[in-house]
Amino acid sequence: QVQLVESGGGLVQPGGSLRLSCAASGRTFSTYAMGWFRQAPGKEREFAAHISWSGGNTYYADSVKGRFTISRDNAKNTVYLQMNSLKPEDTAVYYCAADQFGSRRPADQTEYNYWGQGTQVTVSS
Repeated sequence: QVQLVESGGGLVQPGGSLRLSCAASGRTFSTYAMGWFRQAPGKEREFAAHISWSGGNTYYADSVKGRFTISRDNAKNTVYLQMNSLKPEDTAVYYCAADQFGSRRPADQTEYNYWGQGTQVTVSS
């Protein structure tokens, strides 16, 4: 069992940056691939970024590629999402999720076994 707690959300102006953190409980964190998803008001939850258990492989949605960076620190049981050049359309609740089996479909929400409660990111002037 893995429990995930996101933090770092808030209000930021367009063009600004935020770093989200997702702290995981449990001693098996380093064996899980991790993902970040987001859900904007009135829209379905969508994939943003994925990182392999070792951190050696990452994968991004086209909408965030080049602006967001996912990383992890297995010693701290934490995964991060550095978000730069934020746009109003990035406004959403951001969720981290754990993939126990290292799916080959990192953008598929059904492949993730555990989810956090989410943190709100609002990009507005």
